[in-house]
Amino acid sequence: MMVAGLGCRRDASADEILVAMRRAVDAAGVTLAGIDAVATADFKAGEAGVRSAAQTLGVPLVVCPRADLDRVGDRTITRSEMVAAAVGLPSVAEAAALVAAGRNARLLGPRVATATATCALAIGDGP
Repeated sequence: MMVAGLGCRRDASADEILVAMRRAVDAAGVTLAGIDAVATADFKAGEAGVRSAAQTLGVPLVVCPRADLDRVGDRTITRSEMVAAAVGLPSVAEAAALVAAGRNARLLGPRVATATATCALAIGDGP
């Protein structure tokens, strides 16, 4: 199972989120068609751009509780001081990807960022 974990600034557009996703799959040498789910933190789940990006790909949106994101925080690659100060996590996108990918999850690389969105890819055995 491959999951695209997403983080974003408030009101980031679906287009900007999809740009981050395309950059992430390009960097990992995979395709958007290989994404089985999109995941984000529970405090980002209401963002219209995140929901729209998942709908555009035709995949489910997995909402990850903060406690689960905290649990995998030590396995993230990226350590963003800005994100840590704002939400208390080193990387929302990487943590969400790891949580949603399930058992044996591993990141395919560090998160990719645009001006308003981040995307990280993880593969795992699913929930």
